[in-house]
Amino acid sequence: MLVVAVPHRVVQISKEGTPAMQSQKKTPQKFTLVYALEEPPKEYAKSIFLAGPTPRSSDVASWRPRAIELLRAAGYDGVVFIPELRDGEHDWEAQVEWEERCLNLADCILFWLPRQFATMPGFNTNDEWGVWKDSGKAVFGAPPQADRTAYQRYYAKKLLVPYAETLEETVRLAITELGDGALRKGGEREVPLPIWRTASFQQWYEAQKDTGNVLVHARQVFAYRARRKQVMYLWTLHVDVYVRAEKRHKANELVMSRTDVVAVLLYQRGATPRDTTIVMVQEFRSPVSNSDGLVCELPGGSSFDESLSAREIAVDEVREEAGLSIALDRLVYHGEAQLVATFSAHRMRLFSVELTPKELAWVMEQAASGATFGSDVNERTSIKTTTVGAIMAGAASATERVRSIDWSTIGAIWTVLDEIYAQH
Repeated sequence: MLVVAVPHRVVQISKEGTPAMQSQKKTPQKFTLVYALEEPPKEYAKSIFLAGPTPRSSDVASWRPRAIELLRAAGYDGVVFIPELRDGEHDWEAQVEWEERCLNLADCILFWLPRQFATMPGFNTNDEWGVWKDSGKAVFGAPPQADRTAYQRYYAKKLLVPYAETLEETVRLAITELGDGALRKGGEREVPLPIWRTASFQQWYEAQKDTGNVLVHARQVFAYRARRKQVMYLWTLHVDVYVRAEKRHKANELVMSRTDVVAVLLYQRGATPRDTTIVMVQEFRSPVSNSDGLVCELPGGSSFDESLSAREIAVDEVREEAGLSIALDRLVYHGEAQLVATFSAHRMRLFSVELTPKELAWVMEQAASGATFGSDVNERTSIKTTTVGAIMAGAASATERVRSIDWSTIGAIWTVLDEIYAQH
């Protein structure tokens, strides 16, 4: 289950999908076999690629007819990509291109490795496994007696790839991973279900459709699952988008996104916006690239807990990162926006809380003592108080130093201050 916070609710994307995705799934689907060099259907809800060794001689039986039989018997109603010719002559280069295309199209790549070096060595499968094993859409199986599969078994277990030792169980795992699927057409088919199901992708894609843009092609570049691989946390697609307003294709960029975040500006009002005192949190984050070696930002973050609203996440983050307990009704919501629109599609929901003199005094005491906070071993924060004027003076004077407060944080601060001081 993936969770993305929005102002008053939490959007959940599971294997059953969003309501809109569920309505798509009602379109009747059928069991469709696509053999090597054949054209895939223009639309479908789910697809499996049968990856593994192909017999080199007509005297050796292929394992794929049995896999097809098992899929049909289980009631699977999607597409099956079969890298064997239905008929006709073999064209090696055309087959390689077809396999690359359909491996990308596949929602699940079922690797079955009954390797026997004399008859089915599976050398091509080694390369395909190397490319796709950590994609989030692989399922792996091999019989115990298969030749030299220890390396593949090791990585299947290490990367938490669904794993089995019989073809029947491997097929079952693949069907389970796909769930009901989601109907996709054209370029949408190239977005794997694990990414398609995320709220972050749906949010980006809805924005494209709202402006009339068309997703022509997509290729998964990266996918990172968190919480023991149960949640698609971050993904990257190389896309070809037809930009309707400009009547052109844009095919040279990546779209990356992660779960959306919340941030909270804790402040005490001053005589002017620049005199306003605000609370920042400092911590080491691996991407940090400034002169201080620490990120200095507003308390905030995200959560995988589907029961939490955005406000509850905001309150939790303030408590975890700054040590303050804030009541939900004190949070003022200021809207949402992307943080770096040329880099990532995810968004931030911005809140603020005006601190009491007692709360600010406590925060300043913690900052002076060097107290640290954090929810687990991967998070260690400290707090500091500063004024907006000091932040802006530092920004103006940073000619040779790289600032520790990024532009998006400054933009969030001024968004809140503009609203506050416009009202008074």
